[in-house]
Amino acid sequence: MSYRRLPSLASLRSFEAAARHLSVTRAAAELAVTPGAVSRGVRQLEAELGLALFLRGATGLTLTPAGAALAAAAREGFDRIAAGVGSLRLLAPRRLTLGVYALFASRWLIPRWHRLRERHPALDIELQTSTDPLALVPGAFDAVIAVSDARPRPGLALQPLVPIAMMPVCSPAMARGFDWRRATLLHSRQRPDDWARWLAAAGVAGVDPRAGLSFESIALAVDAAAEGLGVALAIQALVRADLAAGRVVALHPFIRPTSRAFTLLHAPGRQADAGLAALRDWLVEEARAEAG
Repeated sequence: MSYRRLPSLASLRSFEAAARHLSVTRAAAELAVTPGAVSRGVRQLEAELGLALFLRGATGLTLTPAGAALAAAAREGFDRIAAGVGSLRLLAPRRLTLGVYALFASRWLIPRWHRLRERHPALDIELQTSTDPLALVPGAFDAVIAVSDARPRPGLALQPLVPIAMMPVCSPAMARGFDWRRATLLHSRQRPDDWARWLAAAGVAGVDPRAGLSFESIALAVDAAAEGLGVALAIQALVRADLAAGRVVALHPFIRPTSRAFTLLHAPGRQADAGLAALRDWLVEEARAEAG
């Protein structure tokens, strides 16, 4: 079998959606990711290929000749993959595939998973996690749990589950005598603007929102905070176990709400699927119980 040298498929999917819409914003809405994630994917693909795929002007995007050729090939390839996967699913034993953002899976979903198994012991779910939001494409799974706002998405059914609200945390030792002017901020590279937004909303002045240490994810930033390296911004719903265990403490009473939530997304035609309906109802029940 010959070796196929392919570019990043996540980047290719970002490019294909942006090329089809000639809009990063509309591509992001379709893929249920941020415009920044789509832009990064396209830039990564251009760097891999050594070619410009778009002309970026004041009026929007225009495909270069190379971009037009790649867009046609990518669209055909994704269509053929989707058709092949669809035919295989008709032959395979019925099970649900659920794609989940890794942080949500480890901090919220897995600790509750035994309750789903107790209620629906025959429900067969293959859980797949990813730290890359571009990999959580609803069409690749029966459903995904990803970060989304409440705006309608063409071709998708949305069920918001857990709101995303940001709060600063640090180790108990650091909280004693804490001084914001000498604070080391711990950042997640996936959410680079969180500190600037929280500091402005909380009215905390005299702190450089860009200074400090950066980590690959919020989970690592919170772990670093627990070890006394600084103060991290955590997602309130995903840090409750750490607060209860005393690994970290809330540093400030202000909790900044956002417009986004961890959301269940799937094709509208799956609404009547008994397995998916059971999963959806259980997720909604668990989320409401936590919200009180």
